[in-house]
Amino acid sequence: MERIPILKQGDLLLVSVQVDMHDQLALNLQDDLTQRIVRDNARGVLIDISALDMVDSFIGRVLDNIATMSRILDAETVVVGIQPAVAITLVELGITLPNIRTALNIESGIALLRRLLPTPDGDADDQS
Repeated sequence: MERIPILKQGDLLLVSVQVDMHDQLALNLQDDLTQRIVRDNARGVLIDISALDMVDSFIGRVLDNIATMSRILDAETVVVGIQPAVAITLVELGITLPNIRTALNIESGIALLRRLLPTPDGDADDQS
C-alpha cells in the first residue's frame, strides 16, 4: 500500500508530497497523520505540496479535513508550496479551504507554526 512519509522534527510532523496525489493516497495520508499526531503528541503539522501541479476538489477537501482533525487533536496545520496554477484553479472552481492556514514555503510555514503553538507559559504568540 502506497504511503507518503511523515517525518518528526521536535513537536512538529513534516510531510512533503512528492508524487501525484490520488484519492486513496490522500485518504491514507489523512489516516496516517491523525494517528501520528496522537502517537507522537505532535503540536504542529506542515504539509508541503510544492511538487503538486494539480489539486482537485477531493484532495482539497481531504487537506481541509486534515487541518480540522489536527485542530481537534490539539495540533495546528500549515500547508506550504501551493503553486500559482493550483491556487488559480482552486479559486476558479470555487473551492474554499476555510480551515487551512498557508505559507509560501517551508521556512515561513515553520515560523507560522511556531507563532501559533503555545509557549511554555501557555500562550500562543498569535492566534490569527
